[in-house]
Amino acid sequence: MESEERSNDIQLVEKNLRLILSSNSYDLAHEDLELLNSDEMRGVRMLLEISKPEQILEKEKIISTIIVFGGANISDSLSTKEKLDAVNQLLKENPGSSQLKRKKDRLENLYAMTHYYASARELSRIISRENQIKECRSHVIVTGGGPGIMEAANRGAFDADCKSIGLNISIPTEQHPNPFITPGLCFKFNYFALRKIHFVMRSIAAVFFPGGFGTLDELFELLTLRQTGMKDDIPIILFGREYWSKTINFQLLADSGLIADNHLKLFQYADTAIEAWEIIRKDSSI
Repeated sequence: MESEERSNDIQLVEKNLRLILSSNSYDLAHEDLELLNSDEMRGVRMLLEISKPEQILEKEKIISTIIVFGGANISDSLSTKEKLDAVNQLLKENPGSSQLKRKKDRLENLYAMTHYYASARELSRIISRENQIKECRSHVIVTGGGPGIMEAANRGAFDADCKSIGLNISIPTEQHPNPFITPGLCFKFNYFALRKIHFVMRSIAAVFFPGGFGTLDELFELLTLRQTGMKDDIPIILFGREYWSKTINFQLLADSGLIADNHLKLFQYADTAIEAWEIIRKDSSI
């Protein structure tokens, strides 16, 4: 009887020890994913998103970057033409579809903008070839890491056998990194604000191709930083004068007294890759 009780006690103790060892309270704090993903640890996660890219970029000796922003839907001419041809074929089979007609109109407009994809690729190739050397990497292209203009810019650096950076973001509509980013220099963020910090902190120029809400958000963020003196004087280039002149009436803002006249000098226009590069080369600080 006594031996049976002793055996039961041993089993209970061993079971309790197993429970102790398997409890997440016994995990090292930095290995406890449940803890790290809790609301209380948001500050820790934010610190990690600041520190991780910074350490890697320092290790890679990247001293300056050039931001390239633009629409995710602007693709190369071949793939856009294929999509347009497919919609035209569907319209032949269903000519009364208002949805297909709308899709066709949008694709025709995007096809007319495919030259921006080619220009972003060319500009990135020129910048990368002109500046990157083994010992010191300046003017490194950085994008949001997604498709469209972002892909084109990373692709231009890829064409030149040079490094480029992608700052991807975790969003409900999953955004996958494009395949032209340098392995080891593609980062995934949870917080838009911290992603923006990494866009700006090493930048010596920014080029904005036509884009939607995301591009406009980044443009006004950078213009505000320049307007308020929170960011050094860097060239901000709006690529495609016709598009940007129609999209934003900056002159109206100045005429209305909402911005100063000299704030119109915070940005410049360019319509070719060479023109944009000449502005960067002339005005950037490094």
